[in-house]
Amino acid sequence: MADAEGTLIPRIPVGDAVETVFDWVTDNFEPVFDAVSTATEWTVEGITAGLLVLPALVLAALLALLGALVRSVGFAVASFAGLLLVISMGLWTQAMQTLALILTAAVIATVIAVPVGVLAARNPRVSAVVKPVLDFMQTMPAFVYLVPAVVLFGIGLVPGVIVTVIFALPPGVRLTELGIRQVDQEVVEAGHAFGSSPWQVLRGIQLPLALPTIMAGINQVIMLALSMAVIAGLIGAEGLGSEVTAAISRLNIGQGVEAGLSVVVLAIYLDRLTASFNSGGGLLGRARARRDLEPVEPVTTTTA
Repeated sequence: MADAEGTLIPRIPVGDAVETVFDWVTDNFEPVFDAVSTATEWTVEGITAGLLVLPALVLAALLALLGALVRSVGFAVASFAGLLLVISMGLWTQAMQTLALILTAAVIATVIAVPVGVLAARNPRVSAVVKPVLDFMQTMPAFVYLVPAVVLFGIGLVPGVIVTVIFALPPGVRLTELGIRQVDQEVVEAGHAFGSSPWQVLRGIQLPLALPTIMAGINQVIMLALSMAVIAGLIGAEGLGSEVTAAISRLNIGQGVEAGLSVVVLAIYLDRLTASFNSGGGLLGRARARRDLEPVEPVTTTTA
């Protein structure tokens, strides 16, 4: 085939090669995919059922209370008002389905991202391999992930979780690696000088000092998981994403706005909540600060 300049360039069948690979993987690893599908579906449905056991108003109040404990009373009031709006629009069940999907995907992504980020920070060769993979994952259009997920897992909840994990993974790895690398090397060397093993240095020095950056990465994982969970509605994942998809297919502006507002409420709540876990704010942070400031009674000793 000829390009715009008139030269002949042979076509490289990249797509055909990828399809061949996926056909081989599907034929040879079908039991593995079935096991992953069963475990993922059981987990998400179990979390959804747990969230829906309590009445909507009670759970909304508990979530607002969590916001007060972690962040502030004002945030709790605003959160409760937003959750009441979701309930009033009749989208509470869909919001909890989306929340269950996000929690599952975020936990899986974090469990993968933090160890990979730590390994990349401690091994330059691993970092050299991981960085281009992360670049590929972050620059690939989100909708492209839907196709292979459907090929491997079919239509429904499971491919939605899988694509959400893949899409949300990169910032967790990058910020974990960044946090470990930013730890003062003099502190690390001091730990080694006192006879600490590499694992003890990692656990006692590097991870605690890198925790704010790692938490920022987890926050971004959750935000990306929420955005992808909505897109996953296109491949049958239940929740607010399916409401958005239905609104697009029917050109129903009202349904789309209501689903979008529910996504916004969830996004703001999760963003502010996770951003506050390491800040020492909220009622818990104030109680901890007061406890730390309490005067310590001097220890008196008696002599015979």
